[in-house]
Amino acid sequence: MEKESAKENVSKNFIEQIIEKDLEEGKYEEICTRFPPEPNGYLHIGHAKSILLNYGLAKKYNGKFNLRFDDTNPTKEKTEFVDSIKADVKWLGADWEERLYFASDYFDQMYEAAVKLIKKGKAFVCDLSPEEIREYRGTLTEPGKESPYRNRSIEENLDLFERMKNGEFADGSHVLRAKIDMASPNINMRDPIIYRVAHMTHHNTGDKWCIYPMYDFAHPIEDAIEGVTHSICTLEFEDHRPLYDWVVRELEYPHPPKQIEFAKLYLTNVVTGKRYIKKLVEDGIVDGWDDPRLVSIAALRRRGFTPESIQKFVELCGVSKANSSVDYAMLEYCIREDLKMKAPRMMAVLDPVKLVIDNYPENEIEYLEVPNNMENPELGVRQVPFGRELYIEREDFMEVPVKKYRRLYPGNEVRLMNAYFVTCTSCEKDEEGNITLIHCTYDPASKGGNSPDGRKVKGTIHWVCAETAVKAQCRLYENIVDEEKGVYNKEDGSLNVNPNSLTVVDAYVEPELGKADAYDRYQFVRNGFFCGDCHDTKPGAPVFNRIVSLKSSFKLPEK
Repeated sequence: MEKESAKENVSKNFIEQIIEKDLEEGKYEEICTRFPPEPNGYLHIGHAKSILLNYGLAKKYNGKFNLRFDDTNPTKEKTEFVDSIKADVKWLGADWEERLYFASDYFDQMYEAAVKLIKKGKAFVCDLSPEEIREYRGTLTEPGKESPYRNRSIEENLDLFERMKNGEFADGSHVLRAKIDMASPNINMRDPIIYRVAHMTHHNTGDKWCIYPMYDFAHPIEDAIEGVTHSICTLEFEDHRPLYDWVVRELEYPHPPKQIEFAKLYLTNVVTGKRYIKKLVEDGIVDGWDDPRLVSIAALRRRGFTPESIQKFVELCGVSKANSSVDYAMLEYCIREDLKMKAPRMMAVLDPVKLVIDNYPENEIEYLEVPNNMENPELGVRQVPFGRELYIEREDFMEVPVKKYRRLYPGNEVRLMNAYFVTCTSCEKDEEGNITLIHCTYDPASKGGNSPDGRKVKGTIHWVCAETAVKAQCRLYENIVDEEKGVYNKEDGSLNVNPNSLTVVDAYVEPELGKADAYDRYQFVRNGFFCGDCHDTKPGAPVFNRIVSLKSSFKLPEK
């Protein structure tokens, strides 16, 4: 039993071990986690890890999960971003059960907390300019020096802080600073700014406030007010933890939250920086924050990724203290694995050329019964129309075949998937030498794709019936950045944009696909997994985004 227990403990990540120890020691009766985004942009794949980690821990230990907007900086925040974040978190499956909060709802309490620090002699109003504050701060090897305003009386600080609140001072003229230690080896503890003057309209509180708390001061207060027990954040906040602890200690919260840091999720060759995505949007290179070439959660959803595939991806990445990068191919692996049994397998021709079966009856359409997914019989069957004229992929015919080419060429017999054997007899070309029409004959006895005399064919190609085919637009994606050059230009920091990141083709699809709706997902035989675009798909005029191709070079590491 001891060996089994030890093995179980090893499989737990370091955050789970901390939480279980805290629960065993009775530090908390119930755990509470939170996801605290700032509403200044759309969430990306890295945020998905934080959302699912925080929600998963709360669920695992029968605790609570809060969604809280850290909206303390009105210069960049918009209601649009609030709405997009709520949609993303909900789509990923993290249920906050009405536990939705805004940091701005606590502005009164934050102001009172600042007053409390002033009264304790732990905060002061400073008149130094931003440049002077930076100069006084010191460096990593040299201590800072104290502000000449550091020893103002409590009464003077209270008066000045109230006047800051009342709008008597211009932006940047006064700040409230915590009084800690200008000689601290941790620069974050060198009398950090905790309030600044900013005459700006806030998306939630309007013009009520002209002073706003800094993140490092507001965040621990928000956690404490909400009863968050484990404040889980990324590694860049590790050096801020002493300030976090100082705030909750000096404000004397009875059950102070505990900050724990974990490594961020980095994907290779993708753009996650908000200012870069904003520029791509403004320059018209992408059509919005949810353009399927991006890795915002909204973009992944629009492209056709499923919540389950993102969850699997985050699970495979694991939780650790060490920063590392993950290949985008692993994310593609996860969506292939999720869809291979779920998605119906349909026929779509993305680069069509017409094929005529000369010995097939004219003006006749028959219906063939085809399984929707041969690996998953539960998805049932459908009736697919077949006729004398078909569309096939241009690459499935060569007038002069290369070595080992097994598809259609003059004199060769192939199988039309789920239909008949056909033999190519000739082809027609235009003045430029492009193939415009392929002529074949068929073997009526080979219906279903099998010959009664047992003869074998080496090639199988897909098709759609020309008379009943539905026109569809298919969007094929490559990485938004030029992978050979890297994401960023080393000389000026600009993005190395891939000019071929989007290819739009007019395809022909079988009639069933004409009914596709937004977010409907399919496997197009040999062409990949596709999804109905949520903006542009219309009844009878589908627009499909290719989620991912069928081939992958990624393999799971052996355990």
